[in-house]
Amino acid sequence: MTAAARLTGIERFFEFSLLGLLASGYLAVVGSGYVDTPSAALVALGLVTRTLMVTGWLKFDPPASLINMLTAAYVVFYVLDYLYISKEFLPATVHLVFFLAVAKLVTAKTPRDYLYVKIIAFLELLAASILSGDANYFFFLTLFLMFGTATFSSGEILRSAGKAGTIVRSGPKRVGWRLGGLAAATVAGILLLTTGLFVVLPRTARAAFQRLVPERYHLPGFSGEVTLGEIGELKMRNTAVMHVKILEPLQPQGLKWRGSALSRFDGRRWFNDSRTADTLLVDRGVLSLVPVSERLRPGSRISYEVSMQEITSDVLFFAGVPETLRIGVPLVIRTPTDGYRLGFTPDHLRYSAYSVLERTGHPHYKGEQLSAAVRSLNVELPPLDPRIREMAATLARGEVSDAARARKMESYLRQRFAYTTELPAERPADPIADFLFRRRKGHCEYFASSLAVMLRSTGIPARVVTGFQSGVYNPLSGWYLIRASDAHSWVEAWLAGYGWVTLDPTPPDSNPPGLSLATRFQLYLDAAQVFWQDWVLGYDFERQLTLAERVGESSRRIQMRWIDGAFERFAARLKGKLNTARQHGWKAALILAILAVTFLSAPVLWRRWKAMARVRRVRRGEVSISDATVLYERMLEILRQRGMERPGWVTPREFASMLGPSASVVAEFTTAYNELRFGVRKDAAARMVALLERLEHGGQVRNSGSTSKEFKTQRL
Repeated sequence: MTAAARLTGIERFFEFSLLGLLASGYLAVVGSGYVDTPSAALVALGLVTRTLMVTGWLKFDPPASLINMLTAAYVVFYVLDYLYISKEFLPATVHLVFFLAVAKLVTAKTPRDYLYVKIIAFLELLAASILSGDANYFFFLTLFLMFGTATFSSGEILRSAGKAGTIVRSGPKRVGWRLGGLAAATVAGILLLTTGLFVVLPRTARAAFQRLVPERYHLPGFSGEVTLGEIGELKMRNTAVMHVKILEPLQPQGLKWRGSALSRFDGRRWFNDSRTADTLLVDRGVLSLVPVSERLRPGSRISYEVSMQEITSDVLFFAGVPETLRIGVPLVIRTPTDGYRLGFTPDHLRYSAYSVLERTGHPHYKGEQLSAAVRSLNVELPPLDPRIREMAATLARGEVSDAARARKMESYLRQRFAYTTELPAERPADPIADFLFRRRKGHCEYFASSLAVMLRSTGIPARVVTGFQSGVYNPLSGWYLIRASDAHSWVEAWLAGYGWVTLDPTPPDSNPPGLSLATRFQLYLDAAQVFWQDWVLGYDFERQLTLAERVGESSRRIQMRWIDGAFERFAARLKGKLNTARQHGWKAALILAILAVTFLSAPVLWRRWKAMARVRRVRRGEVSISDATVLYERMLEILRQRGMERPGWVTPREFASMLGPSASVVAEFTTAYNELRFGVRKDAAARMVALLERLEHGGQVRNSGSTSKEFKTQRL
């Protein structure tokens, strides 16, 4: 077999490998069940068409201008698809990627076209990794790796063989089979190596990171006491403290993550005494925190998972009142103020809980009663500025119940005072009096402390609670990011018939931080960190079993019925992640449409502008030898628009003779081209420009009948 024939075999191997690469990505997306039938059928038709073209059974060569027009039209349709048909960003984008895949697949000829096809195949596999959770994804991932190895290896051979001056020698027989075997062996090695790393890396990496980063993040305010100003200092930091995943389809808003409650106040700090706490034993990872009788109390329930960072605090944080706790420790300590601690600072704590959000549902709640000792503790006050008692008495006057008095004081602070994170320049002698009567602005500590003091001055038991407020939902990871800046303080007041009731006198920030570019970038980094914690540092034997169980269940269910209801299985999971895309998707669609139109039209417009600029320069008499090539290419473009194209192996003079005697303009132009290009006669440029103008304004050029078959020859 000759070298040329051998090269043709490698080209065919490259074409089939590229088809397999695109097909594996396409099947991975279809296997997710997220693709509608028309889109799946369109790509399948494109794959079959390209296969028939490669085998030589089908000759299909659509004009590039037609494909460009269709692509530009689809960019407009993409916006309509997002707004009126799919009405969602992700499905409309998947449709766009599939259309571009088909358009580029049936017209790919150049290395740049093949690069686009590879990128589209990778985007398909990336989309499948987000949409699919079944075992068939791993099968198509293996196929993608194998075809990718074959594509890039054969493509490198073709690229090297196409270099100028390269001598292609005859290689071994059946080179396609040998390359295929090499690709399969390479993929097998990759899978074997990654499987080993998947098992070994989490343990070695965790040990290494513990040695490299031994320091913990210090979290003040949760160690049994809080000095006024500490929470304000904490709110100036953006360090991640914990992540929370809500295990419910609906995501509740405005949750408070309760940590500690503090009962004693000396005028500057809140703290607890050293009373004996209760030790609760965890039974096989599960701990019931309330009696069975109290689980029937009214209120909505919520299930969630908490992942704590490595901080210098052993406090457990909960939303509402926790009823059940799942945690991998032998015991938990319950404090007298209904808080929970571990008694030690863990490396990286992870636990899940089931809580009731409203502690009481109506004023006839018959839960626990407040003992005399606890009531006395929660009404104690240090010496106060007399104006504080007078203010509290004035606000309480005329109200018939403790609940009404408490709500009126809460409303007064929220409406009459301002929120700020600025700390006082100097610490006042009486922080509460300074806040209420001079400064009249502050952060949550001052609001909570002031309300608790006023409630106690009217005989209502109250305590200050420290924890975190809400957090930021990260749609990339599905977790809420709780940062140090989310630290918050509020009040729990004991109201007759209600029990301990949450009161939050802090008004909302009048200038909340927006979703800036830096914040969005931080969300991407946070999502990467969550993935690293889950599947690298936090990867253990339990996660191995969970993953194996999921893969096993998926393998037992795997069938060729990929589209039957798969979207419904993932709709609830994707709903939360797509909320952000729905809000900002039209902007992304518009930007993508503008970029696509610019990308398609810019090269053509640039080339035409350069050609016209060269022509204008020649007309001014500024001629160079390289202008001959530019003018000749302009003539070929005019002829191409009239259905005549010069084959790559034909010289300019042979091409002019092939057109016959009716193409005298082309013959004259070719003569002038040779004079300028090879004879360095710059006066020929003016004749070339004049002949171009004749062609552009309707100069007759017809190919002779004897040479009509020549123009149907395959283009190079």
